[in-house]
Amino acid sequence: VQLQASGGGVVQAGGSLRLSCEASGRTHGSPLIMAWFRQARGKEREFVATINRSGITTSYGDSVKDRFTISRVKSKNTAYLQMEKLKPEDTAVYFCAAGTNFATRYSYDYEYWGQGTQVTVSS
Repeated sequence: VQLQASGGGVVQAGGSLRLSCEASGRTHGSPLIMAWFRQARGKEREFVATINRSGITTSYGDSVKDRFTISRVKSKNTAYLQMEKLKPEDTAVYFCAAGTNFATRYSYDYEYWGQGTQVTVSS
């Protein structure tokens, strides 16, 4: 399974961006659990959001709750992260992840990872 993330860029504080992630390859016949993590320079990887196979259940990291929205195309392994009211502290490389077990906030629960897309929020 390969994950391709896109949509990163430079935006001013208060602005919006939408990230996309598409999985390809052998996906075991059922939708994958999809998630986003991010890693700022010099910091550990941080959980951002996850969405279950059906798209009904979502979960967010505390720092992005009420500003970011994860969604997916029904029955497909394509996920989006709509980011609103961006802050300079949201600057990071954003990674798309996918898994077959549980929709959790722990990176070790996701078997597949994309290459990351840079998001830079200027003040």
